[in-house]
Amino acid sequence: MWELILVMLEGLGIIVTVAFVMTRFKFIRHLIEKREISTRNQVSVILMFGFFGIIGTYTGLTVNPDQATYIRWAVDLGEGEAIANSRVIGVVVAGLLGGWKVGIGAGLIAGVHRYFLGGFTGIACGLSTIIAGAMAGYFYKKNKNNRIISLQTALIVGMLAEAVQMGIILLVARPFDQSLRLVESIGIPMIVANGIGAAIFILIIRNVIHEEEKMGSMQAQKALKLADLTLKYLRKGLTSQSAQPTCQILLKEVNVDAVSITNKEKIIAYVGIGEDHHLINEDIKTIATKRVLKEGQLVIAGPDEIHCGVENCKLHSAIISPLKIKDETIGTLKFYFKSEKDPSPTTIELSKGLSTLLSHQLELSEVDRHLELAKQAEIKALQAQVSPHFLFNALNTIVALVRTDPLKARKLLISLSHFFRQNLAGTTATETTLEEELKHVKSYLEIEETRFSDRLTVQYVIDEEALPIQIPPMTLQPIVENAIKHGVKQLHSNSRILIQIKKDKGAVLLSIKDNGKGMNKKRLKELGKEGLESVTGTGIGLYNVNRRLEMMYTAESRLRVDSKEGEGTTVSFYIPIKKEENK
Repeated sequence: MWELILVMLEGLGIIVTVAFVMTRFKFIRHLIEKREISTRNQVSVILMFGFFGIIGTYTGLTVNPDQATYIRWAVDLGEGEAIANSRVIGVVVAGLLGGWKVGIGAGLIAGVHRYFLGGFTGIACGLSTIIAGAMAGYFYKKNKNNRIISLQTALIVGMLAEAVQMGIILLVARPFDQSLRLVESIGIPMIVANGIGAAIFILIIRNVIHEEEKMGSMQAQKALKLADLTLKYLRKGLTSQSAQPTCQILLKEVNVDAVSITNKEKIIAYVGIGEDHHLINEDIKTIATKRVLKEGQLVIAGPDEIHCGVENCKLHSAIISPLKIKDETIGTLKFYFKSEKDPSPTTIELSKGLSTLLSHQLELSEVDRHLELAKQAEIKALQAQVSPHFLFNALNTIVALVRTDPLKARKLLISLSHFFRQNLAGTTATETTLEEELKHVKSYLEIEETRFSDRLTVQYVIDEEALPIQIPPMTLQPIVENAIKHGVKQLHSNSRILIQIKKDKGAVLLSIKDNGKGMNKKRLKELGKEGLESVTGTGIGLYNVNRRLEMMYTAESRLRVDSKEGEGTTVSFYIPIKKEENK
């Protein structure tokens, strides 16, 4: 008995080989991975597994229970002979993977074939083969929610199907004495061998799926790694400056001989073999690249389609993938190879994934660009809203001084001219130095001090090291204007404003303090968040300043207002110092 078990297990090697070959077929793989099959492919699957069962029959042993002899390779049977075989494996696996229709279909093919081989067990074996397919289909239904059949289920169903076959032989095959001797000699070996064979087939399937998932996971991980490495470059858009370092990263990480990126018209980056004649900024020449740009589909190109015109060029094949923004192809990613053979499926899939990820990065670069344009447009609009409310008062003051103090009037006109010059400059620039901003404020205050006669005193506490730091233009003046209009204007004497600028580690602290009437808690809470209606203004000045600070820096740079009724108001904010400024 043990000798027969070993001989049958040896024969499983052929079955294992056939099983591995079957997993290469696309529709079989779909059946394995999805546990479902289309009506169109059902016939193909039935035929294949039926053929698998026939192979199992032919690779069995011809058994003569009366003479106790075994002959390898069952081709033709005498009247008193039977077959110890692995036919049930293909039928059981068909039912486990495809359901009762596939199982019975494969069983019919393998069973009818077995019947026509003859022997006193022909009818019993043919019938039991069909029943084995139906049994396996039942277990398919019970395990349908599982992603794949377990080894234990395959082992049990394979053994059970063979045990049923032994029972049918005893019930149907005649003479009974001969059937009994046959079952006694081959029953246990066939039950064990076919159970193990079914489990091995499922094991092969599991390993194929596991290896492919592992490979897919590795490729996905590599693609994400490359996307992360190239993100900081391609988020700047598709340019030579962003494409060249991207190609260098891809050449280092991907098993290819050269990498190139093009836009719609020219090669904008190239690294690897052929750098001496595949030159940057050259017009696109290859037929394949033009086809990808036109059709927007990946192309695997041979030497004829990528020939660059240089006789000794070592590159003979390429994967050319489209780079897209939305549905428009704006360029290509090209992987070149020295071999004329088609690139591996793994590299093709990696190329597809990378082109998709790089396309998404380019889309993000467009989003960033449009957001930046919108942001700059809003900043310009906000700056333009900061208008000199005191224009007419300043002109009236100057007119009054023309007769009484012409020199003072002349000085104020110069200050007014400087003030408006800074206002105009502020609408075209996003940053200026603190030194220029302070000059702007002083021009404004010189006019206001004259209007207030001797009632206004301005004090400056300035850290000279902070003056070169960049700041949004027209930031201080609206705050100072607010301190005068809503703070000290109501005082009859001793109006004071303190302007402080202090550099502190990674930021500059700016504050404007007045000794005016202050404000209540409700007003304080709303100030700087929106335009506020008041007798003397709209509140738009501080709102604009606050909005620009948040847009150009962070929420941490927003205005901080401290005020109590009757005790004055302090408005302060931080400007972060850039690395190049903090030297």
